[in-house]
Amino acid sequence: MKISTLIFCGLFFTISLFAQDASLKRLEESPRHHEWVELPVQGKTLYSFVVYPERADKAPVILVIHENRGLTDWVRGMADQLAELGYIAIAPDMLSESADGISKTSDYATSDDARNAIYALEADFVTAALDATFKYGNSLASANSNVSVIGFCWGGSQTFRYATNNPDIKNAFVFYGTGPKDPTDINKIEANVYGFYGAKDNRVNATIEESEKMMKEAGKTYEYKIYRGAGHAYMRAVEAEDADELVKEAAKNSIERIMAAME
Repeated sequence: MKISTLIFCGLFFTISLFAQDASLKRLEESPRHHEWVELPVQGKTLYSFVVYPERADKAPVILVIHENRGLTDWVRGMADQLAELGYIAIAPDMLSESADGISKTSDYATSDDARNAIYALEADFVTAALDATFKYGNSLASANSNVSVIGFCWGGSQTFRYATNNPDIKNAFVFYGTGPKDPTDINKIEANVYGFYGAKDNRVNATIEESEKMMKEAGKTYEYKIYRGAGHAYMRAVEAEDADELVKEAAKNSIERIMAAME
């Protein structure tokens, strides 16, 4: 492995630790109601983390699709942040009962083990899990009929893909995830799709032009922004103690765009 790669991996690991610590602190100090719900999906129990906002009227729902390392404390912390904005946030753990002895992501020994399990998931299961979560969120007495989806990294790609499977989604917030490659799938999208990308994320950004072209040809809404100074997973990186000012600006603007779309 190259020295530059080792340095990058070490830096990313350090950022991840800071993000996890900040998320745990947020979760422990949050005044909002947190709970786990169990949903049946294809013979398995899907564990989903739910956070309720503090508001008097019925609230919009946002389904939160985690990164390729599973439902970590950072993702649960993000769900709490979304609830702080006034939304019911529901984050399904796609690694629920994904292997013998595994109930949730937290049962995996390492993030690499969780990542390997994520990429072994069948697309049909992911869709069924999101359908069950959508149905649950839509049935809550405290929810209105506005259901959106947000996802990060692997979850960003799954958010774009799920928009092709569920015409009842209002908004799809794709954070540094790739889009569907089949125009036939694109034609099925009814949601407003919003893209959030870091300028230093060439792997993902190389796919934006094609996604934009297909969405435009299909007459679909696809609004995206590429944030200068930000890289992949900038919403996680912003929680590091020494986060760059441009990364902070990207995260702040991203939250503002979500709020504007949800109005």
